[in-house]
Amino acid sequence: MKTEIKERLEEVVRLLNDSDAVVLDKEVKVKLEKVLELLDDPEKLAKEKEDLKSRMEKIVELVNDAMIDLEVEVNYCIPDVITEEGSCDISNNPHILLTYSEDQYTTRTRKVSLGKTAMQSSPEDLTQHILQSIENFKEEADDIRMG
Repeated sequence: MKTEIKERLEEVVRLLNDSDAVVLDKEVKVKLEKVLELLDDPEKLAKEKEDLKSRMEKIVELVNDAMIDLEVEVNYCIPDVITEEGSCDISNNPHILLTYSEDQYTTRTRKVSLGKTAMQSSPEDLTQHILQSIENFKEEADDIRMG
């Protein structure tokens, strides 16, 4: 719980110190209220983590069911859900690592972030976003290869 509270307080500090962004009092207030809620109800944090885990599992299931392009390799880098050993940098936010081998010498990769902002949408919408990202990635790689 300490790390979650620390992260949320760091977000508030970043908002307050960002000279380029127009920080709304309401935005800071909402973030501080979430920290206070965590302090008042530690079980809420556990429930949020469990909800996040179930959403991530649902996304993995939906992406696996919808994947039809065998040319793009999909590696999930989602701590506590599924992590492909060796190909994932789990210190980053949860993400999906896409790998496309053009030929025996050229391999392209791209990360599709599954950060907190992305997690605000439904699993179905996020799955569509991921599938669109996979398609765009493959098209860009093919365009580069074909010239």
